[in-house]
This record gives sequence, C-alpha cells and structure tokens, in this order.
Amino acid sequence: MRCLITGGAGFVGIALANRLVKAGHHVRVLDDLSTGDPARLHPDAIFVRGDVRDRPKLWTLLQQVDCVFHLAARVSVQESVLYPREYNDANVGGTVSLVEAIRDVGVKRVVFASSATVYGPQPIQPVTEDVRPRPLVPYAVSKLAAEYYIFALGELNGIETVALRIFNAYGPGQRLPPVHAPVVPLFLKSILTGTSLVIQGTGAQTRDFVYIDDVVAALISAATAAGINGAVINIGSGVETSISQLIADISEVTDCRAHIIVNSQLSGGIERLVADLRLAREKLAYQPQVTLRAGLERMLAEDSRFKEARETL
Repeated sequence: MRCLITGGAGFVGIALANRLVKAGHHVRVLDDLSTGDPARLHPDAIFVRGDVRDRPKLWTLLQQVDCVFHLAARVSVQESVLYPREYNDANVGGTVSLVEAIRDVGVKRVVFASSATVYGPQPIQPVTEDVRPRPLVPYAVSKLAAEYYIFALGELNGIETVALRIFNAYGPGQRLPPVHAPVVPLFLKSILTGTSLVIQGTGAQTRDFVYIDDVVAALISAATAAGINGAVINIGSGVETSISQLIADISEVTDCRAHIIVNSQLSGGIERLVADLRLAREKLAYQPQVTLRAGLERMLAEDSRFKEARETL
C-alpha cells in the first residue's frame, strides 16, 4: 500500500507511519511541524514539511497514493476556545483543501482521525455512533464539520471515506507542552516528580483511555476494510475510568504518592464518556489489546522522560 499521512510527525502520526513502514508499506508524511517531531519517524518514511492547505504540494504527494490518513489538525480543546477562527481555518479549511486535492488526483480512500469530543454530554453510556453529537467547544465543532465535509465531498466525487472517532489516546512519545498537556503524561510526570496535581471538578468524571498501538491498529484496518464507506466508527478501550482512578493506577505502577489538589470550582468537563465498540468490532475486527495498567507500564519502560524521572527517585 502507498499512503500519505497528514500530520504524520505528531504523536499518532509517528506511531502509524513507523508501523506501516515496518510492515513494508510506502509511506509519505506531510507535517507543518507546528507540534510535530520528524526525528522520531522511521528513516524509510518520506517526510515533507508543509501545510494541508498547500494544494500544489498535495498534488505532488498524492501521486499513486492508495489511501490518505488525515491526522493533521490543531488539537487543544482549551486553545480552541480562545482561537476558534484559527481552529476553523486549520481543521475545517485544511480538510476541504485536502479532499479537493484528493479529488483532483484520484485517490480512492480517506481515513479521517476524528475525535470523541464531538459527542459532548450524552445521557446514555457507552456512547454509540448514531447518537446526536453535542459539541461544546470549537475544537469539537471543527472535527464534526470536517467529518461532514469529508463524507459530502467523498460522495460527490467517488472517494471512499471513513471517520474514526478516537477517544483519549495515550502512550510513549506523547507531547507534554507547557500548557494544556494531555492528562496521562501530565499526571505521570507530576506524580514521578512529586509535583502537585490539580483535579478540576470532583475527579469522578470518566473517560475512555485507549493505548496508541490499538489506535494505530484501527487506522490501518480502516485503510482496507470492506463495507465502511461513509461510516463513523468509535475507537477506544471500551473501559470507563474516572480521573481519580487514573491517578490511583499511576500511583500504583510508579510506587509514588500523588499530591492532589481538588478545585471543584473549575469544570472537569463532561461527566462521563466511554466508547461503544460494537461497530468497530464488526467492521474493523477491532479488539483493544492493551489495558490501562499495561499501557502505563509501557510508558514507564519505553518513554525516556519517565524512565529518567523514575531512576532519580
């Protein structure tokens, strides 16, 4: 298979590109390096720096490509609240530009990395793909709008399309920016270094944490699976974990005590969110392999930042 991964120097993109290269596929990566790190890509992956809104560059990269994995996006929920126009431009405008180029060149399939944030608060859990989305932040709105554009343009132009709504992905190599960091690596670092953890809300709010290897397996399956054109499919672990339980699990695997500050005045976000995986099992033969505890152990063993922090204890 010959594929292009947009946003392929990001956390999920690197894991996907490296897995595909090792399996013998031809992989091209496009990334603007706003947050990506191409040094972690397999040397056989062809890396090009650029933006998905650069149509001439896309026309070149898409030649003879069988499948596009569209991962390029701005991804901070909190940042999107401050900069909704920029998120719309990058996530929605970038998607439209990409699909136009795909139409022009004649690529047959697009796998879109969407987000579980599009669901918002839902009264029934686990959440299924057919519920009405209730996106509450601009990032979620941009992902939902991108889904609609991909499906509409795909239908109009004979492009096979599928959107995977990915829940809380985590794993080795995940970025730890100074603000708005993902919860799993942030909590790991804080507990290992003895830094206080601030829990927004009560800590009872739940999420579905899915290990990066399981996400990559689903993306690869979606590139060739039959009967999924126009489908939206949940990708998670199917296990509901509270923020308090996550902290307890990290404390156990690190053998470190967590210093917790609870700020109930701040919103902890939606109360519950966990994936119903029946459609993923049916359409992609998807079965998550890595439990949360096992995933945390792998992060400690494989991520140099946490290995070093652990060794200094």
